[in-house]
This record gives sequence, C-alpha cells and structure tokens, in this order.
Amino acid sequence: MNPRLSPRPLSLDFLRTFEAVAQRLSFSAAAEALCITQPAVSRQIKSLEEELGAALFQRGTRRVELTQAGRQLLRAVEPALAKLDGTVRQIRLSRSRAMVSVTTFASFASLWLMPRLADFERAHPGVDIRLSASDRLVDSDDEELDLALRGCRPERAPPDAIRLFGDVLTPVIGAGLAAAIARGDAPPLALPADLAGHTLLEMDDGSRIATDQAWARWLTPRGLEALQPRRRMSMNYTHQQVQAALAGQGVALARLALVADALARGDLVEPFGPAQRQWAEICYWLVPLAGSSGEPRPEVAAFTSWVLAEAAATRQAIGDGPGRSADTPGEPGDAHRIHADAASPPCADITPGERASA
Repeated sequence: MNPRLSPRPLSLDFLRTFEAVAQRLSFSAAAEALCITQPAVSRQIKSLEEELGAALFQRGTRRVELTQAGRQLLRAVEPALAKLDGTVRQIRLSRSRAMVSVTTFASFASLWLMPRLADFERAHPGVDIRLSASDRLVDSDDEELDLALRGCRPERAPPDAIRLFGDVLTPVIGAGLAAAIARGDAPPLALPADLAGHTLLEMDDGSRIATDQAWARWLTPRGLEALQPRRRMSMNYTHQQVQAALAGQGVALARLALVADALARGDLVEPFGPAQRQWAEICYWLVPLAGSSGEPRPEVAAFTSWVLAEAAATRQAIGDGPGRSADTPGEPGDAHRIHADAASPPCADITPGERASA
C-alpha cells in the first residue's frame, strides 16, 4: 500500500462503491447493485485504498471482510451519503414542480390506475406523477417513492396500509366471442361445465397470488376440479389475460375490480353473470412510503384523497360494502387501516427497509 497520503479529495463514486461492497461484503453483489462490472468495482476499491494508504477489505477465496480501517470509514460514509442524498432530494423537490412518486404492479397500473389518472391530472394540473409499474421488490425506506398501490392478504399488509377494496374473481370473455356464441359460431357457454369447450386463460408466474387466483380455485367449489378445457393459455400478468380475453382468445378468470369498467362498457362479458362471482383472499392497499413520511406534502395528500375516492367508487361497483358476508375474505366497508401481526410478512413486495404483487 502506498505510504504517501494523497492531498486530493476522495472521489464520491469511490465512496459509493465502497459503501455498496461494505454493506454486502461481496464485490459481485455490489457490482450488480451499482450496474457496473465487477472489475470496475475492484479497480475503484483499489484506487480508494491507495488514496487512503490503508487496506479496507480482507479478501478471501469465498468471502470479503472489512478491516478495522474499513469499519471506521463505513461508520463515517453511511450517514454522510444518506444526508447528502436527502439534501439533494429536498433541493430537487423545492426547485421543481410538485411531484408524486407512485409504485404499483403492472396490471394494476394498466387496468385500474392509468384509465383514471387523467381525472386527477385535470383537477391538479400543477402536479406531476412519476409512476413505477414494476413487480420488483421495493424499499419502503426509499425516499424517492411516496406511495405504493399493492395487493396482498389482510394479514400481510403493513401496519399503516389503507385498504382500498377487496378482490373478486369472475370468468369473462370478449364481446366478440360472446356474439359468436350467441350466433352459434362458437361452443356454448351457459354453464360452468361448458368451459370444457373453451380455452382457459390463466396467470402463471409462480407467485402466491397466481396460485390463489388460478382456475382451480374457482372450479373446485363448483365440483369441476376434474374439468379439462379445450386448451389452456398461460401468461405472466393479469392485464395480458384481459387483453387475450378482449381479443376473443378464451375465457379469463378476471379480477373484477380491474375489469369493472370494461364490463360496464360492454367490452367484456360475464358469461355466467354476477351469480358466479367469487371473493378472493387478497385485498388492494395504499401504502405510504418513506417519501411521504411525516406531514404529507400537499400533492401527496391530494393524490391519496383522490385514490381513496376512486377506490370507494370501485367498492360500490364490485359490491364490496357493508352488505358483504362477514366470512368472506377481507373486510367490507369504507377504506380503513389493518394492523398486521408483527410476525406476519408484509405485502408481497414491500418490506420494512427492503420491500405489494403481480
């Protein structure tokens, strides 16, 4: 190690790379997190060590450990970078237009949020929306995010989650297929058993929610667990199911809250009517994140109020109200807060400090 100390200030990039390696104790994991190559990480750490005149890591064959100098530097770097990032964010917010940053899963964004968002934009022309439609894990401590709109079971919801509405499963087909059935140009679909003559569209991404909303969950209570359809078509996302149904490619087991507007327009049809709807075990939630902690900014409060008003209309449309049976999954009635068991894992992809579904 070079014993001569450099008078030059340390590179901020080097310090961020050091923090990433020190937090993960892995050069490869740090490279992935920073979206750079592992050799680039190694070069930056080596340069930093040369600048400091001290080794920061003990490198083994399969593990990396911090040296005493590394631990000392990390204690200074972590709070300094956190304060720097927080200050930069506040400056950006104060100098820019009002913005609300929302994360949700792709199907909720496509089928529920986006069709309604124009109403909010008309009412609040000075507020920009930053929408992250992703099923990846999100950090509840990420100060760049204000709100999450997610789906999970009530017992998995974070303590401060606000319930929007429940989830109802119902078979749907496109208007074109319904017309073909009425003309006799497609197999009949008057009874659930008639599904044997049709293609079943199904979400199959390996998630718990996909399992909860698989066709088997709807067929089994009707004594049709052995039903074999003409064929099955599996896809990763709910909105893909709905698109396939709209195109007349088969029968989708849809989430009523996400297709209620399409049903009202007549673009989709429930071949068995409302009588064959089935309550699912998940609910949809609004979850405040780090960016909206403390006293909510006016734009975040306005967006939250708007979402809750839209959710109330959805509850009315799907029959999620005081008249619901007490033994159906989720809680009926107005939007309210659910307090989860402390030992219960949180909404599918929000964890305290690290991570709601597809």
